[in-house]
Amino acid sequence: MARWIRLASLDECPVGSARELVAEDRVIAVFHTVDGEFHALDGICPHQGGPLGKGRLHGCVLTCPWHGWQFNVATGQHQINASVKHPKYPLRVDGDTLFVDVDEASRG
Repeated sequence: MARWIRLASLDECPVGSARELVAEDRVIAVFHTVDGEFHALDGICPHQGGPLGKGRLHGCVLTCPWHGWQFNVATGQHQINASVKHPKYPLRVDGDTLFVDVDEASRG
């Protein structure tokens, strides 16, 4: 069952941005891509714990600010190593507010 938690207002996440936000005890990296879509990944890079929400977003590709690992924010797929898929979270927009389902992180 979904457990939707308020994450941010839409104006806190401008187009082209990457944001580090917290929902309960989870660090969530939120991305608002240039095509107007919102995506969320677990905010901790699997390489060495870098802050993915503070990375650079180019299209749908996020670059971790610590060591340059790159992920597709729509799928969580690492851009070089096919065996690495980072957990993503479902998002929902309700009015001008963005919500995340903290219980449904997936790798698919």
